[in-house]
Amino acid sequence: MLPEKADVVIIGGGVIGASIAYHLAQRGVTPVLIERWGICSATSASCDGFVFMQSKRPGIHLELAMESARRFATLEAELGRSFEYEACGGMIVIEGEDEVPAMETYVQEQRNIGLEVTLLTGAEARRREPALSQGIVGATWSPRDCQVNPMLLTFGLIDRARELGARICTEREVTAIERGGSAWFVETQGGEIRTPFVVNAAGPFAPAIGRMAGIDIPITPRRGQLLVTETLPPLIGSIFLSARYIAAKFDPDLATEAGEGISIEQTASGSLILGSTREFVGYDTGVTAEGIGTIAARTAGVIPRLEEVHIIRSFAGLRPYTASGLPFLGFVDGLEGFIMAAGHEGDGIALAPATGHLMAQLITTGRTDIPLDSFALNP
Repeated sequence: MLPEKADVVIIGGGVIGASIAYHLAQRGVTPVLIERWGICSATSASCDGFVFMQSKRPGIHLELAMESARRFATLEAELGRSFEYEACGGMIVIEGEDEVPAMETYVQEQRNIGLEVTLLTGAEARRREPALSQGIVGATWSPRDCQVNPMLLTFGLIDRARELGARICTEREVTAIERGGSAWFVETQGGEIRTPFVVNAAGPFAPAIGRMAGIDIPITPRRGQLLVTETLPPLIGSIFLSARYIAAKFDPDLATEAGEGISIEQTASGSLILGSTREFVGYDTGVTAEGIGTIAARTAGVIPRLEEVHIIRSFAGLRPYTASGLPFLGFVDGLEGFIMAAGHEGDGIALAPATGHLMAQLITTGRTDIPLDSFALNP
């Protein structure tokens, strides 16, 4: 049964909600997390495991990511659980000479904020990663990029939060949210909960939660299709993005003009995860022949060995896209006690530790180590 009241109600059982629940419980707060399906049943179960620093815009976005990366380094020990954290380093491959000037500027801006990153020639990139195509003209490399298993991370956070006192309530859909006096009343299929704080961590479904509270949240679902290969001996030692992938992430028009780019990682089990499309198709999580074919062709163009590898599975997930490329974090003006923690798009895994820490800090102290002004939702 649901409790009648809670210190905090978190809506959403993906990696962001799980991280907030853990960090609150770590501070002695007893949150109730509500998930309408199961833990890690949507976006956090249908994505890659990248913790990429280089894909973040220089500035507050990269600052938040670097804070998250610092926390990842010790998080397995904190949780007492492995989530296959690997400080493998990351590479952004440059497929055309026309991309080099932009990446030179991008690298310098990232260095200026303190990220360790190097611009490599094509030959230097192949010496580091021999599987790369001879057609690659260059790459950027950073040892700060790493990878994790998203599902193990999410369940590790949830399990530790539960051990510390958090209440985790699954298969409980939120049906209404109302403000009464100094409290929020969250109505679910299993009863009503009274709380001073509501955290909207519902990812691509955050707009529906916002409408219940009377606000419009400009988050749009963006589908990403991915492929999974058969298990292989070690083929690559780094995680990969392409310069086109970053361009498409921040400017949707470029996804049509220059292609959506690629993402490649090899997991602890030996399978490779290949991606990804970036499509605005509403809440459709289906895969398409066109998407599968495009991913297969483009990733094989970067790593030719993939032409000989069997694809064993394909899947798709929804990313919570925002026009600014930044998530909405913090209190919402005019809605006392209502907190946003959604809109991370493809950065939910990478930013989860920092997001959980900051939201717990905000709720318990009213302040945060990193200013949240740039992440504010102004309805």
